[in-house]
Amino acid sequence: MNIITVIQARTASTRLPGKVLLPIEGRPLLIRMIERVKQSQLAGTIVVATTILPEDDIIQSLCTEFGINCFRGDPNDCLDRHYQAGLKYNADVVIKIPSDCPLIDPSIIDRVIGCFMESPDNWDYFSNLHPASYPDGNDVEVIPFHILKKAWLEASKPFEREHTTPYIWEHPELFHIGNVEWDCGLYYSLTHRWTIDYEEDYDFIYHIYKNLYSNNPDFGMYDILNLLQEKPELMKLNEMYAGEYWYINYLEELENIEEYKKALE
Repeated sequence: MNIITVIQARTASTRLPGKVLLPIEGRPLLIRMIERVKQSQLAGTIVVATTILPEDDIIQSLCTEFGINCFRGDPNDCLDRHYQAGLKYNADVVIKIPSDCPLIDPSIIDRVIGCFMESPDNWDYFSNLHPASYPDGNDVEVIPFHILKKAWLEASKPFEREHTTPYIWEHPELFHIGNVEWDCGLYYSLTHRWTIDYEEDYDFIYHIYKNLYSNNPDFGMYDILNLLQEKPELMKLNEMYAGEYWYINYLEELENIEEYKKALE
């Protein structure tokens, strides 16, 4: 199988403009994140999917500088951007990882993809998000390309196009959906926020790298959890946003609204 991991990235952000370019240990946040994704054994070809807007020329320049594949597409239709990127790189399977996950653990990427690969013909969509159990910011979604094409052809709601995969996971009656949960039995997705949407999130991520990166550039999830036990004050930097997900704003549009309300409790 030809696996393509697509990292969607743009400089525009309503809450924190230019977040993917913010400095982390001397390099842009996006580059630090890609370094982590590259540690995955199963991620295949990594492609940054940005927009055709002039303000995102800098992302293409970064990709050129660091030898990273870059695809440019529709600014708002991320489903189209993923589909077109998969088409260009002849994907059999597209892995979706958002660019706001600079602390993502490569072993989690491999676990999700590996579980899918054990029986790929059985799944139309596989992730660690439905329900989510790992700390928020370890998002991995696996979509066979023919299923991505089906969604691309059929999804019509704006939030389905903007967020790529809702058409699939909101219709379990149409698609065979699989999920990986953290094998320790803990559910940290609502309490441990390791993603970036706000300045406070950047402060948190900045301090995680500051404490861990110099001694161990390959630090993982358990290294972060150990650090947070030693320095619980770091958790307070962005705890006001813990449990906040993009799809809260779209729940009324989801067909399976009760299921997602329950997942957020």
